[in-house]
Amino acid sequence: MERHKKTRLFLVLFSLGFLGVASLVLIDVSAIIALIPGIDAPTMPPALLKLLSLVQPSVILALAVVIGVALAPRVGLSAPAAEAVASGGDVFKPLKSQFAPGVLGGLAGGICIVLISLISRQFLSAPVVDRIAKFSAVVPFPTRILYGGITEELLLRWGFMTLIVWAASRVLQKNQNHPRGGFFVGAILVSSLVFGAGHLPVAYVLLPEFFNGALVLFVIFANSAFGLIAGYLYWKRGLESAMIAHIFCHLLLALASWTGAYF
Repeated sequence: MERHKKTRLFLVLFSLGFLGVASLVLIDVSAIIALIPGIDAPTMPPALLKLLSLVQPSVILALAVVIGVALAPRVGLSAPAAEAVASGGDVFKPLKSQFAPGVLGGLAGGICIVLISLISRQFLSAPVVDRIAKFSAVVPFPTRILYGGITEELLLRWGFMTLIVWAASRVLQKNQNHPRGGFFVGAILVSSLVFGAGHLPVAYVLLPEFFNGALVLFVIFANSAFGLIAGYLYWKRGLESAMIAHIFCHLLLALASWTGAYF
């Protein structure tokens, strides 16, 4: 890919991802702090605290986008719609082939998460369920759609999963051009588990007195389940298909939450 096209692709994807980062300012920080045991209200003005909280995710997002732009073409991964925008092509054509698989994947992932949550409630205490529900209610719906649906896919799939496939192929498959399928499967599993485990620090801060094996398993499996579907869609259909799936997964979870079937 020519350098100027890579630059445009970076700008397209980073701009999309930054919509999710910017949506973090919609979160009521004071409400979250109130849920954390033993934490006093910060002395810093809430507006300044929100602005500062955007710095780290913006830097990580930029790094993930750079990694994907540089390495995805080398391992056969792509963001077809974003690449069409960057090259001045028809963006709707690649989206058409990604939309239906994305919707089906998102609904399947949402159903899996709901089932995991319903089963996990049998092993989690009432205070844990109550605090998780309150924490979930603090995160606004636009943030779930924009950060979860777009930014997290850029971080986990475009950046991290791509890096794993590239690194594995470089180390274990030196004399072949296209990575073996097993590398993609392994990258999907690793990126999904890392995403799930990445929620454990938040769970520990929010529920320190209830942090046990049942909670750890719930956090990892509930957050990893969808990653398997999104990773497969990214591999076979393109990044936007995974984004569409993530958005529809959150739509289904919002409906399930409204009916009481989910936190």
